[in-house]
Amino acid sequence: MKAIGIGVCALLMLAGPLRAPAQTDKSQKPIHVDVNLVNVGFTVRDARGNLATNLVADDFEVFEDGVAQKISFFAGAAEVPLTLGLVMDVSGSQEHFMKPHHRDLETFLKEVMGQHDRAFLVAFGNHVRLLNDYTDSPAALLENLRDFEKGDHDYPEFAGGEDRILGTAFYDAIYYSVKERLSASSSGRRALLIFSDGEDNSSAWDMMDAIEAAQSEDVRLFTLRYTESKHGRLNARNKYGIRVMDRIALETGGMHYDAREGDLRTWFRQISDELRATYELAYHSTNPNRDGSFRKVVIRAKTPGFTVRAKTGYYAYP
Repeated sequence: MKAIGIGVCALLMLAGPLRAPAQTDKSQKPIHVDVNLVNVGFTVRDARGNLATNLVADDFEVFEDGVAQKISFFAGAAEVPLTLGLVMDVSGSQEHFMKPHHRDLETFLKEVMGQHDRAFLVAFGNHVRLLNDYTDSPAALLENLRDFEKGDHDYPEFAGGEDRILGTAFYDAIYYSVKERLSASSSGRRALLIFSDGEDNSSAWDMMDAIEAAQSEDVRLFTLRYTESKHGRLNARNKYGIRVMDRIALETGGMHYDAREGDLRTWFRQISDELRATYELAYHSTNPNRDGSFRKVVIRAKTPGFTVRAKTGYYAYP
């Protein structure tokens, strides 16, 4: 089994409910946590499509389920390290795209990953395997992917090894990447870049579970889609995968790209710019009920012509 170093920190603040740790010393005062504090990361573009990076809290208004909220915390767009999960689909439907996957990942790492950024690499088919834990070395990520492609599958499996015989665990790969890696990291802007066709037939979790996990941790999903067509035509499952990848990106404040169209370098720079120009705000929800319902969050720029990209909301669990 390959030794993979783990260097993650405990997450101190989530975009959803928190629980205080159990008391072991009765002389200590209990720790009170405000479960109604909601954190949201977002980016803003002007009418020309350029990122707006010099705005302040008074330039925005926030609504939860249509009710205005008071901004309690605001941080302007600033250059901060990135904490990334790179998720590779190695299922049968992607076997013709293995070389493009590797080439495009290498391009992404060269265009985006800086010396203060870190990333982990996951490969999934009917298993979800951690090829490389957090590292700041693009070379290490590419080397392990190359070894895996050559048939070395001696890598640890996420999720305690769900019992899957065949198929593609697309949703599980997203869910466990968020829950087992990104949720435990409190440093840097967090996102997943997913190389796939969006098709799934063996996950224990479903699309809404994957979206909910990302929303609750304020993780943005960027999807790079590789879809094989026959004579230029897509089948029903292809079309479903396209809608899936578009939706999970939209719901989490990320973006969806077709890998066979456009300029990848331009897209990767766009992803990098989006992540590095992210604003952060928090508010105390005026709705005290923790009933597990979905709360729609809308951030609006007061200046006409500005467009905000953010997750669509969160689930209010107790």
